[in-house]
Amino acid sequence: MARRTGRPRVEVPLRPIPGAAALHLGEVGGGAVIVADLHLGLAGTLALPGGPPEGSAEQMALRLDDLLRGCGAATLVVAGDVKHPIVGAPPPLRPVLFEFFSYLLRQGYRVELVLGNHDVGLARHVPREVVIHPPSGTVRDGVGIFHGHRWPSDRVLRSSRLVTGHLHPGYRLAPTRDEPDGKRPCWVRVELPPPSPMPRRKRAHAPLRAREIVVLPAFNPLSGVESLNRQRPARGRTFLFGRFLSRGVARAYLLDGTDLGPIPTTGPRLPAKRGAPPGPSGR
Repeated sequence: MARRTGRPRVEVPLRPIPGAAALHLGEVGGGAVIVADLHLGLAGTLALPGGPPEGSAEQMALRLDDLLRGCGAATLVVAGDVKHPIVGAPPPLRPVLFEFFSYLLRQGYRVELVLGNHDVGLARHVPREVVIHPPSGTVRDGVGIFHGHRWPSDRVLRSSRLVTGHLHPGYRLAPTRDEPDGKRPCWVRVELPPPSPMPRRKRAHAPLRAREIVVLPAFNPLSGVESLNRQRPARGRTFLFGRFLSRGVARAYLLDGTDLGPIPTTGPRLPAKRGAPPGPSGR
């Protein structure tokens, strides 16, 4: 009797959606859309608890609906920081959160959330149909998805590709009328070296097996960005930067796909000087 030979596993496509802070995991006509850092309620007021029009919960729900329809995807995965208040949700924001997800559910989408550092107390304010994963992340089609403020689970660490948020990655370019401070949101893709051999002593966590990490830009257009070519990440985001991104070669890409080149992940960096910001090389 002939021995059965295992077939090589075919990876599910994972592609940025042009012009959007979103990934499509899967073939066109299926799969899931992955986003991070919605920060619902950012800059909200009593009159507008969902935030100003350009970053409102309503506008982001419509935008996500358009992205999901455009890809033919049936599932939305949010990789953390659904809401902006870190602990709990103010009473005016609670119906905003519920209606945001109710709208997407009414369109027939499956919705999954990975809890971020801003999502304490979120579960009680979303419909029960929403699937909630712990901060340690989840795995979908072989891709490990986590927020980036906590160490991911061993199952996530064993994935060949990782997707995370939390960093709000950006790049400082020359100022424009639309971006007077020159900061532009960007993708970060990190190519990782092969994992080192297991040490003799037992590790607290599984070794990192991924060959690449993709860091999502913040989906909320009002969220601040970190100018990774000019400054260290703000306190609270250094864990992701130092423990994951610094392990490999990181490159930055604008939302339109423009390759900005490598960004430094080790060594000191000086704060940006006054005057004209640097060009794409960061010099």
